[in-house]
Amino acid sequence: MSARLIWAIVSTLLEEAAIAAIVLWGLPYLGIHNFPLAGLIAVMVAWGAYSVTTYRRGSRALKKEPLCGLPDMVGSQGEVVSPLVPEGLVRIKGELWQAESASGRMDTGEEITVVGQDGLKLIVRKSSAGNLERAE
Repeated sequence: MSARLIWAIVSTLLEEAAIAAIVLWGLPYLGIHNFPLAGLIAVMVAWGAYSVTTYRRGSRALKKEPLCGLPDMVGSQGEVVSPLVPEGLVRIKGELWQAESASGRMDTGEEITVVGQDGLKLIVRKSSAGNLERAE
């Protein structure tokens, strides 16, 4: 077991104990005496499900390979998010990048390939055009 998993389990158990303490001792102190046991169980199950979901998503995010830098982007494939006339946005590996078209206007949804960079802006071409040039 990893230290992160152990910490997640311990912190979730402490959160569940805090919820139980609030319901069992805090609510009667405020004058609320008839909180149903089924309600307490439902709240604790929902909080447990939330904790498991956030742990799994967090683990996935931590395992994701980071992009090393713009030079490593050359050759990456993605799609146009906002029309490139000649500049716009593209999505590559789930991230949005400013891009400039090297092959004319490109509409939303078109597949692109990164062929270079200009500062922090990517230079892109349509994927089919990039593949044809490599084949020549």
